Amino acid sequence: MKAEQAKKLADEAIGQLTAALEQGKSDTLTAYLAAMGRFHNYSWGNVMLIAMQKPDATHVAGFQTWKQFGRYVKQGEHGIVIIAPMLIKPKEDVQPQRADDEDRSILRFKAVYVFDVSQTDGEPLPEFARVGGNPNGHIDRLKALVTAKGIALEYAETLGGAEGRSHGGRIELLANLAPAEEFSVLTHELAHELLHKRDAGERPAKTVRETEAEAVAFVVCQAIGLDTNTAPVDYIQLYAGDKATLAASLNRIQQVASSIIEAISEAA
Repeated sequence: MKAEQAKKLADEAIGQLTAALEQGKSDTLTAYLAAMGRFHNYSWGNVMLIAMQKPDATHVAGFQTWKQFGRYVKQGEHGIVIIAPMLIKPKEDVQPQRADDEDRSILRFKAVYVFDVSQTDGEPLPEFARVGGNPNGHIDRLKALVTAKGIALEYAETLGGAEGRSHGGRIELLANLAPAEEFSVLTHELAHELLHKRDAGERPAKTVRETEAEAVAFVVCQAIGLDTNTAPVDYIQLYAGDKATLAASLNRIQQVASSIIEAISEAA
């Protein structure tokens, strides 16, 4: 595919993405955010405790919280121990040493148990829209492009809830992704490598980085005929990106997306 054709495809896809962002949040994203908002944000110490006990955990909650979701902890599952603060009132038979001690509570910590979603059964949690379709031989050509760029590609059984990670010269993908999802995630991470990991200057904010990488993935997926559903728009809005964020990065997105489209198409 010639550079002019790739640029035209990129321009058309970016126009579609801009229009979709103008329409606001999809029903899928709204339901997902409502569900995720009910999960507790744990302290760094508790995050480390969870990671040590169950490295593949993605969404954890207490027994009663899972019941509110219509899910129940499977029989025989062992809870993940975290530390929770609690306030204790002084015993009535203990005389306060100062006047303001009468209403003072004592802060203590106790071990409590939470469970990962994989340890539960029941009603499904709202999920992101997924990219569908068949990338055919484009996935092999995309992997060849990654290698040609001097980037190592590795697969992992768990990435802490992520489907891909870019490390600067190395990309990790979650093993056993569906072909269309693998193509989309790999394109996203390659965009990070090309846009954000090779420039020695100051990196843009996370909202900008994620908007740029997902927009590149959307454009390339569109170019090879994958069904993106609302997945790219949902992802960009999850990271607080919008039409203005996209507009500010149009040239960068178009250049990288066009170069990928041209590279994976010319050998087809």
